Amino acid sequence: MHFKSYATAALYGLPALANAMPSASPSPDVSLTSDSTSSDSGHFTEYTIKAENITAKFIPYGARLTHLLVPDSNGNTQDVVAGYDDPKQYLHDSETNRTFFGAVVGRYANRIKNGTFSIDGNTYHIPENEHGGVDTLHGGPVGYDMRNWTVTTHSESSITFTLFDEALENFPGDVINHAVFSLSTEKSSENPKGLPQLTTKLVSLALTEKTPIMLANHIYWNLNAFKNPTILNDTTLQMPLSGRVIAADTIEVPTGEILDVQTAFNGSLDFTEGKLVGQDLSEMSGVCGEGCTGVDTCFLIDRPPAYAAPDSFVPSVHLSSDKTGITLDVATNQAALQIYTCNGQNGTIATKESQAKRNKEQDGDAGAAYVNQYGCIVIETEDWIDGINQPQWGRLPYQIFGPDDGPAVNWATYQFGTL
Repeated sequence: MHFKSYATAALYGLPALANAMPSASPSPDVSLTSDSTSSDSGHFTEYTIKAENITAKFIPYGARLTHLLVPDSNGNTQDVVAGYDDPKQYLHDSETNRTFFGAVVGRYANRIKNGTFSIDGNTYHIPENEHGGVDTLHGGPVGYDMRNWTVTTHSESSITFTLFDEALENFPGDVINHAVFSLSTEKSSENPKGLPQLTTKLVSLALTEKTPIMLANHIYWNLNAFKNPTILNDTTLQMPLSGRVIAADTIEVPTGEILDVQTAFNGSLDFTEGKLVGQDLSEMSGVCGEGCTGVDTCFLIDRPPAYAAPDSFVPSVHLSSDKTGITLDVATNQAALQIYTCNGQNGTIATKESQAKRNKEQDGDAGAAYVNQYGCIVIETEDWIDGINQPQWGRLPYQIFGPDDGPAVNWATYQFGTL
C-alpha cells in the first residue's frame, strides 16, 4: 500500500536511530517480565499490552506475539496462539524447527523462486534457504523473524518495534521497518459492538534503492486453545472474497497460473461459504506440495465493486471454534491471504504449559500435549506471493518500493467475539 504523504513517511522513519540502543525500558504502568540475565536479555524481555477482555504479550526477538488472551463463550480466558512460555525457546526454535511462531517475517514474506528477481533490468540474488537451494523463504537464512527488533514506543495498550535493515541478506538498499501492535475495544464503524481487537500495522520505508518489500505477521492461531488435538473438526473457516488461488508447483513456488476454488482440487479450497477446516481434507493431496495434504495456499482477495481501491480495507476472514465458541474476524488492506493449516507440524513441539494448566483447571483435561499436524492455522495478510517474478500479474507497484515512494503498509485487524 502506497501513501504519497512524504511528511508522514519522514515521521515514520525517525525512530531508526533507536535501533542502535538496547530495547526501551517499559513505562512504569505497563507489565514486563524477564528471567534472562545474559547480555542480550532485552531481546527476550516480555512486554504485555492490555485492553478490556484482551491481553497480548510480545518479545523483541522477531517482533513476536507470544500470547493472546481472550474470553470464550463461557467467559473463561483462553490463549489462542501457539508458541512458548519461555521466551528463550524462540531462539532454540530458530536454530532447530524455525516455525516462525508469532513473528514478523520479511524483508519479503513467503517464497522467492531461485532466490532471484529483477528490478529495472538489474538482477539480484539472495541466499536460498529451502528445498536444497531452490527458493528463498521468508527473507532468507536470517530473516526478520531472527532479528532483534528495538522497542521504540510502549504504552498500556500498544507497542512499536523498529528494525533497520541495512541491505540484510543481499537485498538491495536499506529499509526502516516498524511493527505496530495495539489493542482496543472502542466502538467504531468497523467494530460496532466494541469487540476486543488487535490491530497490526507493518510499516516499511525504502531509504536508498528500489527493493522488494512484503512483510507479514506469522501468527499460529488455535481458537480451541489446544483443547482438541487438531482444528479439523471444530474450526470453521470462511473467506467470502477468495474465489481464486495462486497455483503452486511441487515445492510451493507459484507457477503463474490462477485457479478457481470451485474447480481446483475438486472444490476443496472453496471456503467462500464457510466450512470446517477438515471437511474436504481428503481432496487436498498435493495442495501444499508433493507428498503433502492440507492447505498452504495463497488465496486472492477480490474486492467487490463497492470497494473502489484495490488496497481498500476489507473484511477477509471469519474463523470460529465450536469447542470454545471463540470467533475471529480478520480485515486487511492487503490483496491476498496465505493460509497454512500446520501440515508440517508433527507433534514434537509441546504446547505451552500455561495453556495445559488453564485447560486442566477449566476442563479437568490438559488438552493437546503437542502442536500436532493440523493443530493450528496461519493467516498471513500479504500481497500475491512471488509477484516480483510474475510481472504479468501487475503487482509490482505493490511490492517494489524506492526512496521516492511512500511507505509499504500491511494493515490488519483481528477482532474477537463468541458464537
